[in-house]
Amino acid sequence: MNITVVGRKCTPRENFKERAEKKLQKIDRFFGAEATAKVTATVEKTSQSVEVTINHDGMIYRAQARAQNMNEALDACVDLLVRQIRKNKTKLEKRFRSGAFDDFVAEEPVEEEVDFELVRTKTIPIKPQSVEEAILQMNLLGHKFYMFRNAASDNVAVVYQRDDGGYGLIEPEEEE
Repeated sequence: MNITVVGRKCTPRENFKERAEKKLQKIDRFFGAEATAKVTATVEKTSQSVEVTINHDGMIYRAQARAQNMNEALDACVDLLVRQIRKNKTKLEKRFRSGAFDDFVAEEPVEEEVDFELVRTKTIPIKPQSVEEAILQMNLLGHKFYMFRNAASDNVAVVYQRDDGGYGLIEPEEEE
């Protein structure tokens, strides 16, 4: 697995980078050499957060955790990723390399997802809007996300409310 460690508002120390590589070896057996992992460490006023994003075979696996120090947050992220993988083990076995789960021993029992239950389907009219109009509409509806057609790019896009209080925008990217 190719691992990149970056810092936001900080420069991660060498011992943190080594710890991140050691911790990610725990889940490296699922992905193999073709996966890429990005570890982002952020220092905030009252805590520190770590985000781990793994790209493998067109799938994105992501976990984020906050703690008093970066090492605790990193440990929590790796535990979250392992739990996500174990929970969706049967669905992911087709995507992971063969034999990845052969020697996998569960530390704690996790209820495995067998089927995804779609409980509601909704259709909405999509009209061209600016990003600001879409955020306003999302806030008026009291939702955490809102899908719209971006008037600037003419693509279907999604605005969402982030945990840190800001907003995010998701737009499609054409594959080459």
